Amino acid sequence: MTQVATASMPAAARSARALSQYELWGRLLVVPYLLVFAVFVLYPVIYGLWLARHPASYTKLFDDPIFFRSAVNTLVFLFVAINVKMMVALVLSGFFIRTRWWIKALSVLFILPWAVPSIPTILSVRFMLNPEWGVINSLIFRMTGLDGPNWLNDPTLALSFSMLMHIWKSLPFWTLILIAGRLAIPGEQYEAASVDGASNWQKFRFITWPAMRNLYVTSTILSAIWTLGDFNSVYLLTGGGPADLTHVLATLGIRYLRLDQVDVAMASIVVALPLVLPLVYFMMKRLSK
Repeated sequence: MTQVATASMPAAARSARALSQYELWGRLLVVPYLLVFAVFVLYPVIYGLWLARHPASYTKLFDDPIFFRSAVNTLVFLFVAINVKMMVALVLSGFFIRTRWWIKALSVLFILPWAVPSIPTILSVRFMLNPEWGVINSLIFRMTGLDGPNWLNDPTLALSFSMLMHIWKSLPFWTLILIAGRLAIPGEQYEAASVDGASNWQKFRFITWPAMRNLYVTSTILSAIWTLGDFNSVYLLTGGGPADLTHVLATLGIRYLRLDQVDVAMASIVVALPLVLPLVYFMMKRLSK
């Protein structure tokens, strides 16, 4: 027994040394990630908060009527774009799970807006809406002989087109997420419901929706977080115009940077934190369940 114990001790020591070496290498491999996180995430956040530390910056921000217009635009953008996008994605997820060949071919075209880069696609739509030589107004003139409207010169229309661009670009992604949720539901449940004579609405109400409710809510919260940071849909299409009336909080900082008011630009970002932090909290809380 003594010889066996003596013989096993070097093996245990070697195992402990090997484990410590693995831990050492694991910590060393994490260091580059921590450095990148500190340089490109932590430092910019701390520096931005430091630039926006003066109360005078917020006084200037709140005295600017464009800020309140941008805050209202942000709330409208969030409420309309997110709800329309997620409800349409839920409907389309039920359409694209069908096995017909032409639906599969259509799904390839449907994914393209999300797959292609934002800059060329959104700028192409901006060119199409040009009042003088855009495709849409040219078509209106050929068909009616009348000049088309200046689509992006009206704040309501311009913001509506920005929301439409956001929905068009991000809808395929969320549709794919909800399709994955639908495919995870056992087909036997639908077969049993069909035997019992359930309608399509009853199948959705009592089988699909209970199984996908958590996924839908989680996706909606995550979509709200990403939509708050959506810069391209507004800035590339309208540039915040006309007269800075279509800015949202994600693009408002550019306006102040152009005016060489860096502290106010940072303050405009900081004031968005009361919208972002609760969403992040609820998101992490749901993921921890």
